[in-house]
Amino acid sequence: MAMARDGRKTQKRQQPQTVKAARRAEVRLPELSGWEDAGPGLEPDGDYDGLELVEVDLTGGDGRGARFMDCALRRCVLDETGLAKARILDSVLDGVRGVGPDLSEASLRDVELLDARLGGVQLHGAVLERVLVRGGKIDYLNLRTARLKDVVFEGCVLVEPDFGGAVLERVEFRDCELRAVDFTGARMADVDLRGASALEIARGVDALAGAVISAGQLFELAPAMAAQLGVRVVP
Repeated sequence: MAMARDGRKTQKRQQPQTVKAARRAEVRLPELSGWEDAGPGLEPDGDYDGLELVEVDLTGGDGRGARFMDCALRRCVLDETGLAKARILDSVLDGVRGVGPDLSEASLRDVELLDARLGGVQLHGAVLERVLVRGGKIDYLNLRTARLKDVVFEGCVLVEPDFGGAVLERVEFRDCELRAVDFTGARMADVDLRGASALEIARGVDALAGAVISAGQLFELAPAMAAQLGVRVVP
């Protein structure tokens, strides 16, 4: 309460709560060379700069610890591709597909992942900063204990994504579907879920502190929230 000049108490006006917007990835690729210029191809701790891979099959390849800088991967196959602890910087992955690619503990900064068709992606312990995931469908995305900062999911479908123990800061979900998502133990700051076209939380509804949802989403999540609190709802 505030005090007016005439001594009367007045209600202090509340400031509207705002959500800090994510800083979008801005990838400007230089003129690129062909993958054939990469020498032996994908190898552990490899260094790849300014390359374009078009419809390259990287199935089972071992690029653990490799660095990709100013690269474009277009319609490449990533079945069981090993990219653990890789660094992917200022790059575009467009139309990639595959099952079981391993990017555990990888670092992605200023990356655009467009129209991907992926399953069982291992990104646990990874660091994502200024990453745009637009379009496509990703099944069983494992982001446990990952750190996401300035990440935008837009127009995509995520089936059973796992954010368990992850740290999310300035993360936006726009016109995307989150099906059976797991937020167990996640920590959030300025996470905007209002634009999600579908929001199904399988576990971790109690971790939504720091997130913003719409009134409609609150209504839909009410049963899960009641169950989390141990509240019985009877007609």
